[in-house]
Amino acid sequence: MPTVILTGLPVPGSPLADDLRSLGFHVRYATGPAETATALAAVPADQRVAVVDSAFVGHPHALRLALTDPRFDACAVTGALAVQPAARAALDAAVAARAHAPAAGAGAGAGAGAWIHVPAEPYATPDPYPPGDPRAHTGDDPDTAPCADRLAAALEAAGTPVQRPELGTLVAAVPTTAADRRAATAAVAAVDDEAVRLRTAVKSRDGFFTTFFISPYSRYIARWCARRGLTPNQVTTASLATALIAAGCAATGDRWGYVAAGVLLLVSFVLDCTDGQLARYSLQYSTMGAWLDATFDRAKEYSFYAGLALGAARNGDDVWALAVGAMILMTCRHVVDFSFNEANHDATANTSPTAALSDKLDSVGWTVWLRRMIILPIGERWAMIAVLTAVTTPRTVFYALLVGCAFGALYTTAGRVLRSLTRRATRTDRAAQALADLADSGPLAEAQARLLRGRAGSFGSVYVAALGTLLLIAAALYLPFGDGRLTAVAVVYAITAGLAVAAPLKGALDWLVPPLFRAAEYTTVLILAAKADVPGALPAAFGLIAAVAYHHYDTVYRIRGGTGAPPHWLVRTIGGHEGRVLLTTVLAAVLATRVADFPVALTALAVFVALVVLVESIRFWVSSGAPAVHDEGEPA
Repeated sequence: MPTVILTGLPVPGSPLADDLRSLGFHVRYATGPAETATALAAVPADQRVAVVDSAFVGHPHALRLALTDPRFDACAVTGALAVQPAARAALDAAVAARAHAPAAGAGAGAGAGAWIHVPAEPYATPDPYPPGDPRAHTGDDPDTAPCADRLAAALEAAGTPVQRPELGTLVAAVPTTAADRRAATAAVAAVDDEAVRLRTAVKSRDGFFTTFFISPYSRYIARWCARRGLTPNQVTTASLATALIAAGCAATGDRWGYVAAGVLLLVSFVLDCTDGQLARYSLQYSTMGAWLDATFDRAKEYSFYAGLALGAARNGDDVWALAVGAMILMTCRHVVDFSFNEANHDATANTSPTAALSDKLDSVGWTVWLRRMIILPIGERWAMIAVLTAVTTPRTVFYALLVGCAFGALYTTAGRVLRSLTRRATRTDRAAQALADLADSGPLAEAQARLLRGRAGSFGSVYVAALGTLLLIAAALYLPFGDGRLTAVAVVYAITAGLAVAAPLKGALDWLVPPLFRAAEYTTVLILAAKADVPGALPAAFGLIAAVAYHHYDTVYRIRGGTGAPPHWLVRTIGGHEGRVLLTTVLAAVLATRVADFPVALTALAVFVALVVLVESIRFWVSSGAPAVHDEGEPA
């Protein structure tokens, strides 16, 4: 059980202790530095511990934000500080330093080693500054700041980052006079703590459909779940289960199944919104939740694609190629988003005219929503899929999906290309490494890169990657299935892949290298499966691309969490993108006379990749070193 140490003399009538207990803390009292050090020593080092000034006045949710967020080693608001075990040594050192520092003389203000004690009214603590001094009653001076604030400053001075959450209209204060306390108490009463908590549970930047058709009531579902002890992971799992049932209904091929599938897909999306809102409402962030949240959205959507394809096949309509194409388009679109964001995560550059125009449009209300809608984010996309599934056919669903997502992808990619070309960005080594990790280069490309390193310029990386991609796709389209020349082109592709990553990816458009590689690999698999023209080839291609796409999504979320890409042994084991392309073309050539075995080969490769990637991914995300990443940015 986490412990909070209340420093200073208790304030009669204060609800602080009860508020802290309601947050799950065991409360201990300490009236001075020595007592605080003793109380801290009694708390096991593997437990969360907090220090709060007894005179604290504020909203319970302000305390919740400061004391219970599991994502940060140290977190603080005025008058309250909490640390995780990772920052415990720094807190122990700061408390020990205060406990042994000399106290200031009486009447001269609190010294470097003294706490401010706020007894019952009337307040007896002297104010060392005359009326009108900007530091009077504020605690800005380090010698007169509340205990928790001085400890937070000491942690930062020692190199421990302290997260300070944005409170908005919430109140967190340590008043030093009776008048200040009355004013702070009135400020607390003037703001509805629960209303703020509900409002901030909703993602700050979301799509039109989610904002106006889901969040107005899903936040209350999140609160209902919190009050009944449900966790975000349970809601996430329920969302996945609902989507899988929806996919099963779609696979029946009956109209009732399509209608049920559409309804259940919307229910799954409501639950998908609810899990994140529940996490923000109750601050139940976790590494497992990060993994589930990062992967289940794609699993749900792509499973539904498969369900639609199975349902259509029952009615004699083969739309597997459309299903595979939709999955490829969505994955490549996401890789474009991820690569661009990573390339510019910490880049230094002047603002481009395109970015300035975008900012100007964002200042006009209706253009904000229009621009969010036309890219077909997850809310609008799932709503469209659900409605069309219920009232039309799977083929119509995929046509609409491909057209809408292609337009959204072209719109966002064109804007990002213009931004990149119209500003002089200086990309960091971290950004270049992130792009190299997203490239997913295997042993063949790495060997080429080592041979060519120092002979290639980063300015040409994207053009070399584009050339290799176009050659590979064109050859796959125009050469017969099993033609050995395609294998030769795959070798050329591997060489260009190595040349593209031979130099750091710091060019203006080098963020396009990873999505080009994704397009090359996925599209080649699709074309070969379609040209094989045997039962099971396209479903097998769907499975293989889904397994590889999971690996690429997993890589993105590891990088976002600051832990870097998956280990090199994993990438080498599954061949890297160029290795898988070469292997697929070799399989097609070898099995050209036994084409019925090609789906079996693709299925075996898909199972191998899925097993290796999933085992390593699960091991990582359930480990203590995995980051609690939760997407608060643009809707996917």
